[in-house]
Amino acid sequence: MEFNLARVIEAVAEAYPERVALVHKGTEVAFPDLVLRYRTLGSAFSAAGIGCQTERPKLPGHESGQDHIALYLNNEFEYLESMLGGWAARAATFNVNHRYMADELLYLMADSKAKAVIVNSAYAPNLEQVLPQLPAIKLIVQVPDESNNDLIDGAIFYNDFLQGHEPTDLAECSPDDLYVLYTGGTTGMPKGVLWRNADFFVGALGGLNRKQNREYESYEEIAEAAGRGTLRWMTSAPFMHGAAQWIALQALSMGHTVVLPDVTDRYDASSVLQACEREEVEFLQIVGDAFARPLLDASKTAGTQPRSLRSIISGGAVLNSDLKEELKQQFSGVTIRDSIGSSETGVQGSNVSTQENKASTGDFLPASGSTVVNSEMDAIVEAGSEEIGWFAMSGRVPLGYLNDADKTQKTFPVIDGVRFSVPGDRAHLLADGRIQVLGRDSVTINSGGEKIFAEEVENAVKTHPDVYDAVVCGRPSARWGSEVVAIVQLVEPKKDLESEIIEHCGNQIARYKRPKSVIQVEQIKRSPAGKPDYRWAQAIAFESATD
Repeated sequence: MEFNLARVIEAVAEAYPERVALVHKGTEVAFPDLVLRYRTLGSAFSAAGIGCQTERPKLPGHESGQDHIALYLNNEFEYLESMLGGWAARAATFNVNHRYMADELLYLMADSKAKAVIVNSAYAPNLEQVLPQLPAIKLIVQVPDESNNDLIDGAIFYNDFLQGHEPTDLAECSPDDLYVLYTGGTTGMPKGVLWRNADFFVGALGGLNRKQNREYESYEEIAEAAGRGTLRWMTSAPFMHGAAQWIALQALSMGHTVVLPDVTDRYDASSVLQACEREEVEFLQIVGDAFARPLLDASKTAGTQPRSLRSIISGGAVLNSDLKEELKQQFSGVTIRDSIGSSETGVQGSNVSTQENKASTGDFLPASGSTVVNSEMDAIVEAGSEEIGWFAMSGRVPLGYLNDADKTQKTFPVIDGVRFSVPGDRAHLLADGRIQVLGRDSVTINSGGEKIFAEEVENAVKTHPDVYDAVVCGRPSARWGSEVVAIVQLVEPKKDLESEIIEHCGNQIARYKRPKSVIQVEQIKRSPAGKPDYRWAQAIAFESATD
């Protein structure tokens, strides 16, 4: 049997009506109330003509038969309600980066063919700039906030939109209904990844019967598994990031409570810790080094160490071993769960670090279906091979990229009759079965005939005690073809640490991988989800070369 997330959470709510689903600043929403809200929202969408227009079996993998709803929102109740309400109407929501400028926003709305937008009032003026060029948008639902911006002409406020509608029946919700996630676009234009609900539940949320190592056979069995107990989970990342959505939906599907951070429009490490302490959060999700370092700083400055915290879960970006050790020391007793995957693969592997074992960077115990395929993408690499192949995933993987048949065919090759997802990370399959992930091929630097992975050099640079954050990229070089450039944010501005940082890297990685140049900046530019902006980094590196 296959499943739809709106129906999964409804089944959990029916089994445990006393449980709390969502918490924000002390306000609690019980599971039955959450389900009532999103079923009502689904009814309102349906009444507005938003839903499924063409059933999945009639479509190739890169096409969608459902209307698309843009979520231009902060981390508030309405985000999760809207995702689930979209599925209740058999429509598909997708994530919008609320830092996008007009041209980026216009691209995303046009590429997605959005028919509806749910927007925080704070971002209403940005949306108004591009609306005249988006005639396909037929519905705008606005969520009031502290900005007190006026209602967009023709829009309706969120709670008013729900008025007068009876909760829809979820029986028609299909395992084929789409989950759409746009990639971050840090190295190219964002792409919409299309997942079937059934595949997403297993491949990204881990919807499996763990005791028997198999997929669930009924909604009742899922609800029964949720009976083992309830925990409190918090995602500190914005819901525009897939890792945050996955943690929240995974928690809800297991009957756990999702605690939202007090500050909803950005990552604020100090307020995250305060909310963790107040709401007795047990599982905290972060995104790699860019979230870990401010979390440590905030904890040390304020002396906040949530006593309930049992595990820190990182995904979506590299978390280096030094920071893992610091986290374990600062938050005594926590387990660090470093997971790896992508929008196109779901969870591919994990690296668990406890107080008893030393942390490592970049090596993962593969999940079922996770492997390494060769450079030609026509065979699986043997364990222990010296070949640098592609990190790949088989099994329940996405259908493809929205409106892009060519990229879909390239990213999802069929090898010996098995369909794989190969989004572009290079990797080694080690002799013991673990996978060493080297980094994204699109930011690999070819220098002097050698391939150098930007993430490997970044990890080396960031182990220097004076480096707070770093991004590495390549720039043209008459001698090397391309040379490695490290752009660094220091703990405290200093006159010149270039030679010292370069020498330090020589103790961490092969000398040919060391940066040829180190550029100091006031702050590293990252996405709201903590991912490095490599286009910005290259612009800084090129600009420095011409100074």
